[in-house]
Amino acid sequence: MHTARNHHQPTGPTLPTPALSCENIHVAFGEHSVLRGVDWQVNRGRVHALLGRNGAGKSTLFSAILGLIAPAAGRVEVLGAPRTAESLRHIGASVNGPLFYGHLSARRNLLVHTTLLGLPDAEADRVLALVGLDSAGKKKAKSFSTGMKARLALAQAMLGSPEILLLDEPQNGLDPQGISDLRGFLRGWADNGGTVVVSSHQLGEVAKLADDATVIAAGRVRYSGPLGELSPAGNLEQEFLRLTQEGSCDE
Repeated sequence: MHTARNHHQPTGPTLPTPALSCENIHVAFGEHSVLRGVDWQVNRGRVHALLGRNGAGKSTLFSAILGLIAPAAGRVEVLGAPRTAESLRHIGASVNGPLFYGHLSARRNLLVHTTLLGLPDAEADRVLALVGLDSAGKKKAKSFSTGMKARLALAQAMLGSPEILLLDEPQNGLDPQGISDLRGFLRGWADNGGTVVVSSHQLGEVAKLADDATVIAAGRVRYSGPLGELSPAGNLEQEFLRLTQEGSCDE
């Protein structure tokens, strides 16, 4: 069968669908506006850093993406489609610090989530090995150091190999070796086609890790794009402070 085509319409290269897209996100708690019309896009196969001072709205934006809070206005898309409960299966997240059942072992904590996600028990063992906790799987979570809890939170986020990792301050509590290991792991995740979004205050680590960055201040995006274009001279801290200083955002 021959199908007629419009030969006069240009057919340029198709742009890849973003992993995450936020349009005009507004969030307020009472009379306090936390996010004020945030437009944000995260491209696939990249490590994207979300930067901002305390109270800028980073965790709130993550919570809005995950449906943990309902924006007063705006739209969130996951892999090119409106966010739904089903589409959230494509996101593995660790937000607002690791939370575990202290009386359960690391493995049992993960099995709670594999059961909810309909995954086999072996998936818990797989992700424990990936984060270097395979020998600690039987230890109770309440006995874990801060760094071990950070590793367990990452393991939880990776259950089911989601396309997108959304991680809030994943380096917290890790020693230098742990931070280096995490960097290598997240870079590998992106290099293999996954997408990683991290919020972080550690600008030196961001400079080593991220491909792209978004800076928010007072609930608004001040910059979003390639990390190299944010700080062409290599002084990320100086540019971050300039963009987020008090009075730098229009009210």
